[in-house]
Formats: sequence, C-alpha cells, structure tokens
Amino acid sequence: MAEHGSATAAPALPRHLARYVVAQDYPAYTPRDHAVWRHVLGRLTAQLQDKAHPSYLEGLQATGIGLERIPSLAEMNRCLARLGWSAVAVRGFIPPEVFTEMQARGVLAIAQDIRSHEHVEYTPAPDIIHESAGHAPILKDARYAEYLKRCGVAGFKAIATRADRAVYDAIRQLSVVKEDPGASPATVRAAEAALLEARAGRGPVSESARASRLYWWTAEYGLVGSLAQPRLYGAGLLSSLREAKHCLTPGVLKLPLSLACVEQDFDITRMQPQLFVARDFEHLFEVLEAFEATLAWKRGGDHGLEQACRAGTVNHLLLSAGREVTGRVARWIPGAPPAAGMSAQLALLEGPVMLSRAGRSLQREPYRGPALVLFGPFPAPGPGPFRLALEGGLVLEGVQVDTREARHLRGSLHGQPLDLPGSALLLASDGLPGVAGGAADAETWDLWFGEPDGCSTGEAENLARRSRAQALPDRLAALYREVARMRAEGPLEPARLDQIQAELEHFPGDWLLRREVGELLHPVAPSTGSRRALP
Repeated sequence: MAEHGSATAAPALPRHLARYVVAQDYPAYTPRDHAVWRHVLGRLTAQLQDKAHPSYLEGLQATGIGLERIPSLAEMNRCLARLGWSAVAVRGFIPPEVFTEMQARGVLAIAQDIRSHEHVEYTPAPDIIHESAGHAPILKDARYAEYLKRCGVAGFKAIATRADRAVYDAIRQLSVVKEDPGASPATVRAAEAALLEARAGRGPVSESARASRLYWWTAEYGLVGSLAQPRLYGAGLLSSLREAKHCLTPGVLKLPLSLACVEQDFDITRMQPQLFVARDFEHLFEVLEAFEATLAWKRGGDHGLEQACRAGTVNHLLLSAGREVTGRVARWIPGAPPAAGMSAQLALLEGPVMLSRAGRSLQREPYRGPALVLFGPFPAPGPGPFRLALEGGLVLEGVQVDTREARHLRGSLHGQPLDLPGSALLLASDGLPGVAGGAADAETWDLWFGEPDGCSTGEAENLARRSRAQALPDRLAALYREVARMRAEGPLEPARLDQIQAELEHFPGDWLLRREVGELLHPVAPSTGSRRALP
C-alpha cells in the first residue's frame, strides 16, 4: 500500500460541497482504531464470502481496501479513479442534499471517524467502516455504480420540506449520542423523544423523504437475487456484523423490490424488520425510473408548484428557454383551463431570488425582493406602463422599470383584487417543465447565503468528547503499540505475547487487544478455519 500521507487525488468540488470536506488525519488513527478495523473486516469477510454479492470480495481489493488497517483515501482514490469514482473525507453526518449531490458526481463521502470498540457490531453513526467497506466494494459492478449516481441525482432533485431538516437534525443527534460513551441514559431518552417529536410534526411525506427511503432500501439495506436465497449488496448490511447475520434469518421479512418501498419508513437506530429484494441490478433502474416519474422535477406544472409551495423551502422553477428562477414559492394562482397538466397562470416567489440559465446565475448578487412568474404564450412586457389581460380572468398592471423589475403592481382574478407585492422581478415562461429541490446554481446561492463550514459547533464538541472518552490509559496504549509493531514488522515473540496477555488482566474491559494477542499466538488457518501453531 502507498504511503498514507501522500496527497489524495480528491475531486475539485464546488464550494457548497467542498466546505464539508476535511483532510483525512491518518496519523491520528490509533493502534486500537486499526484493531477495530481488523476485527470487523476480518469477521465480515469471513461471514459474507458466500452471502454477499459476487462483487464484494473483489471489490474490496479493487477499491483500495485491505483487511489489516484502515484505508487511506489517497490509496482508495488511486483505485477508485479506475472505476470513475473518487472519495473525500467528511466529519459525521452531512446534509442529505450534500451527500446525494456528491454521489451524483461519483464522489463517496467517507466519514473519517471509526466506531469505538464497544460498538464493533453496529453503530448508527457514520464511520469509515460503513462508508468505505460498505459503499465502495460493489462499485466494481459498473451497472450498480451507475445506479448509485442516478439515485444521487434523484435525491438532490427531490423537494425537501422544512420538517425534513428537523428530522435529519434529530436523527443526526440521536446517532451521535448513541455512539458517545459519555452519554447518560437520560440524554439518550431525550434524543429519542426529540426524533419522535420531529417525525410527528413532519406532515405529508415529502419527495425528499421518499428518495431517502428508496436509497435506504436499496443502496443501504438492499438484497439481490431470489427471495429464498438473496445476497447482500447494501452498505448497511455489508458493514454491520449484526445486520449481516440478522438479515438472512426467517425473522426478517423479504419483499420483492417495487416502488412501494418509498412508502416504507425506516429507523436508523434499530435493525430492520423487513428488507426488499431486487431481481438483479437492472431491476433497480426499473424502480428508480418509476420513482423519478413521480417527482416535480419531471412532472412540473401545477403539481410542481404545489409541492414547492407546501415545502416552504428554497427550490427552483425550470422555465422556458433554459432559464431557472430560485426562491421560495409562496403561492400560485390558477386561472386558465388546464392545458398539458397546468392551470397555473402566476406564481409568487418570496425574496431573495436568483435568475439563472443552465445552472449558472445571471446575477452578481441576489434580487432581494420577490419574483412573479407568468405562465403562458405571451412576451414579457417592455419598459413602461403595462396591462396584461389573460385568458383565465387574470389581469396584471404595473410599470416595467428595466428588463426585469416591475413596480406599482396591481392584479385581479375575475374582478377580485389580488394581494401582490408592490414591486417584483417579473418573468414570463411558456410553461413549467419542472420544479426541483434547492438552488439551480447551488454554488452561487451558497456563496450568498451558506454557512461558514460543514460541521456545527455542537457536533464538533461531541466528536471531541467522544475522542477524549475513548482515550486509553498510557500503559494500555503502549501495549497496543507493541502488539501493532509485532504484527507489522515482526518477529512474533510468543513468550512476550504471553506476558502481555497476563498484563491485560489489569484491563478487564479491553477484550479487543486480548483477542488480537490470542490470534497472534494461535492463528487461524485460512483454508480450514482451524488453529495452527506459531512457526
């Protein structure tokens, strides 16, 4: 393996994604961290060799992942580049729209933290075992790798609601608390209650929530093959000792994969009671395409406006001639008889708004006021006073002061006055092909309104607390280092290993090093699984 400190061939990401990326601090991994990796990967590969998708074992090697030590992202990127992918390190949870856009670009977001030795079998918090050894291996299958990118596109095009963010924050907090050795039972109960409250207040299930469910039941917890003898390919199954064993038991209901999976919610902190089985990886595309057809991004029209209005979040409207307008849809006004699935004649977006074309902003700074979008086959009014009387009974009057802004706006529908802003960005579009989540030019929008970094103060403090809680007594840390040196450099000294085993009696809670020493004293023969003596 190449040097761990060598430069990572990380992708050049736009600012709104790059601010979540951190450098992988490889020297910070301790001998016990590597022992956790070795223990989990050793057991997983033995357990999954005849249960995972055939790409799994070859995929570990093909993506730069070994069994002896935590992988360096520099080495992973050299391998992933051959598959058209790359990887970056992140801290803990990142927002769903960031994760999905990275995935759409062929970038794996890999949490650089590793689970504690108390949680080797399963952790709800993101860690490098799950993100690398779970997500990367099946990328060796080109068709599945393409599905992941397409699934990422659908995820960040889907419209999210304000309530979705509250649920995400609650899930993130609960998973971090459950992984924190210093968290009290009361703290865990409070985090669980906060998640229940956030879910109860979510209301109608959003497009983004359905996209998350599709991803969960396929890329995270998917099975493939026959219902009677499925194989594992989901990252959550490939990285959890408990889930990998539990998922194939009769106690887990196996259902044929269909679009119905997006109606099935999940609990990230518990083992799954049912799983969905894809016939093969082509089956994933059939379900994904059926899901895409339900999204406002594809449907547009009245449906798209209704979804965006209900969400109360920043989204963008796809207008005619390749233009987009980004903002919060406050309301829309029907008027004309529906044509091509659309009766809307006017949509009001709250400020600030951004006008763009083909995903690139046409403004150097945001327009702070609202925007009015007129739908129909008519030109936008030129400079000066105007009066537009539209077919569906909508009348709009005002003064166009430049190519876009209109002032002194008044309007009525069937003679009844409309509550309109006095001035607005006035746009016209022949129709509304689609409405998609987030800003059309996310990089510029983030430059204007984004947060300064990708890790909140609270999460950083929690990570620091966890690191302090996992710190080893000096003598135990020295023993880990000594055993690690023997493994890496030799020679193995049976007499000294026996002495270390005896000394570990002073550390009854540390089973992991005791197991490491035992494996060095009595290695397992790979072909038979039986113990063999040291040479």
